[in-house]
Amino acid sequence: MSVTSDKLSSLINSIELSINPIPLSISIPARLQLQQPESPKMGLNSNTVDKVLLSYDHITIWIFLSFTVIIYNKYILDPELHNWPFPISLAMVHMSVCSILAFLLVRVFQLVDSVSMPRDIYVSSVMPIAALYSLSLCFSNSSYIYLSLSFIQMLKALLPVAVYSISISLNKEAFSSHVMANMIVVSVGVAIAAYGEAHFSTWGVYLQLSAIALEATRLVLTQALLTSKGINLNPITSLFYVAPCCLAFLSIPWFYVEFPLLTESSSLLLDFPILLSNSFCAAALNLAVFLLLAGESSALAMNVASVVKDWLLIAFSWL
Repeated sequence: MSVTSDKLSSLINSIELSINPIPLSISIPARLQLQQPESPKMGLNSNTVDKVLLSYDHITIWIFLSFTVIIYNKYILDPELHNWPFPISLAMVHMSVCSILAFLLVRVFQLVDSVSMPRDIYVSSVMPIAALYSLSLCFSNSSYIYLSLSFIQMLKALLPVAVYSISISLNKEAFSSHVMANMIVVSVGVAIAAYGEAHFSTWGVYLQLSAIALEATRLVLTQALLTSKGINLNPITSLFYVAPCCLAFLSIPWFYVEFPLLTESSSLLLDFPILLSNSFCAAALNLAVFLLLAGESSALAMNVASVVKDWLLIAFSWL
């Protein structure tokens, strides 16, 4: 069961890393214990303390930026707030800024090591993942127009359920009755939350559930198509390869659905400063994820931080 849980956590974070927890103490040799039995010490050196504090700093930054991006997206798309109902355009602006950021970090400044990507693997693996990601962004952003922020976060709790179910269907995970029982409990909790939602929208729920299904499929395919072939992408190299392709896929529905509306309203130039600042927040969030996973923080710490972020979002939506 622990092996299945570790695989599931790796799929949700979409990156297969092997990060060991930070040792909070070091053992004291027996000879030293005999010499100083009256004053045992935990053995925390300054280097270990600095790593722990740095890890907490990264987690705090990630929570703040993730919270900010979600609130900002809701503000832009909500009809009762800024009322800029163009979710595909918002996703395209995000992908454009993230593509530029990744290119600068990987190719220009070379602050992040590049990963060799053969053309055949890019076409057969990266492009399907980018297509799923673009659809997931479209549906997820669209749900902000119809659903409350707290309800969206509750629905997102179904993502592990979707990942586990799709992994079983594709023979990537072994069935476990204990894990499935946990997934059923989560599903029942989400159903209860949906039943008590004051501003329930069937179309909004459909959009968000579709986004969850697409995101879960993307995570499973990332594991099957890339990681299994020995290609491990960190958040920055993932953006470097996926974001431009995702931008190309997004341009297809954007041209037919939102471009005519944008030309009629002429609101793109008026809202450009807001969109640009929102995109910088999204780019900073990707950098925070890179720092969090590249540092000494474990996947468990990121999952716990995600729960804290959801609590803050739900509490904020009630204000």
